[in-house]
Formats: sequence, C-alpha cells, structure tokens
Amino acid sequence: MSELKKIREHQNLTQEELAQKSGLSVRTIQRIESGMKPKGFTLKALAASLEVPENDLLVSAVSEKINELDEVSIVETASPVEKGEILNVKLIKIINLSSLPFSWFPIANFLPPILLMLIMKQTSEIIKQIISLQIFLAIIFPILFMILIFLKLGKESVIIGIIVLTLANIYIILRNAYEIDKRQKLFYKLNFSLL
Repeated sequence: MSELKKIREHQNLTQEELAQKSGLSVRTIQRIESGMKPKGFTLKALAASLEVPENDLLVSAVSEKINELDEVSIVETASPVEKGEILNVKLIKIINLSSLPFSWFPIANFLPPILLMLIMKQTSEIIKQIISLQIFLAIIFPILFMILIFLKLGKESVIIGIIVLTLANIYIILRNAYEIDKRQKLFYKLNFSLL
C-alpha cells in the first residue's frame, strides 16, 4: 500500500476529496497510489493538502529501493523539504484573468485581482506580482495616453494608441495565464513588487 493511500485513508479522505483539496486530478492521485512516485509541484501540493512533510509521501519508494538492493546502506531520500508556497494554479489563473474585463480601462484593471486576493485570502508572491504588474500598467498607460494627446498627432493616433495599449494589456494577461498553466510562473513580471 502506498504512503499516500495510507495517509489519505487515515485522514478519512476519498480520492475525489483529496483531488479537490490539492487541486490535482483524481487520475494523478490514482497513479501515485498505484506506485508512481510524486515529484515537484504534485508532491508539494499533496504534502500541503494533507499537512504532512513531503518525505512522508516518499517513504515507501525508499523502502522499496532498500529491498531491491537487499543491503543496509544509506539511501538518499527526496531532497530536503523546500520552504515555499504551494501554488493553487487554478486560483492564480482566475486572479490573473480577472483583469481582462477592465483591460480597456487601465486605471481599474488591478481592482478585480486585488479584490479576489483579499476575498480568497491568497498572498503568494506570484499573485502579488500579477497585481503589481497591473498597477504598473495602470500608471504607465495613462502617461502614454497623455503623451499622445500632447503630441497633437490627431484623434486617429489617440484612438490607435488606446487600441494598441489595450491589446498589449490583453496580450500580457493571456501570455501570463499560459505560463501559469504550463510552468507555474509568470512570463511578464516586474523585478520589484508594489504590494
């Protein structure tokens, strides 16, 4: 019996409940319980949702290696528990995409992510970076808009400028959503945080 299954049953959780709590699929949990070794994000998500150290989920894999070698030796287990946050990728994507309805109105595009962050009580660094980027854009876009107006290039250039700035913001939001989904990080981010 896998360590994950032992811990899950000890906590009276079904595979579906654990999947919902950890943000992983039921199929992933089934694979791990049938012998697949959890790694990276999956391992961190399971450890956090079960409130156990990551090494506790890897004990059976280590004992299998000892049995295979049939000798007593020092066996390296998983890397030490890294201090870090478990990312709820779905929630982070929702917070990132919440800026889309206001992408045409840069002064308000950071309000939905801030409200969601406060309501969901999420304070991860990636969420702070999403909001910081939108605040930065909310500061920069009006400045660029005013420059277009003061250059007196005509109202066509102002309209084109608004469209380009809006499309740039939409692209940034969508590109970051793609990166969050694929790599659990942002493609466009600031080197500093405004929060």
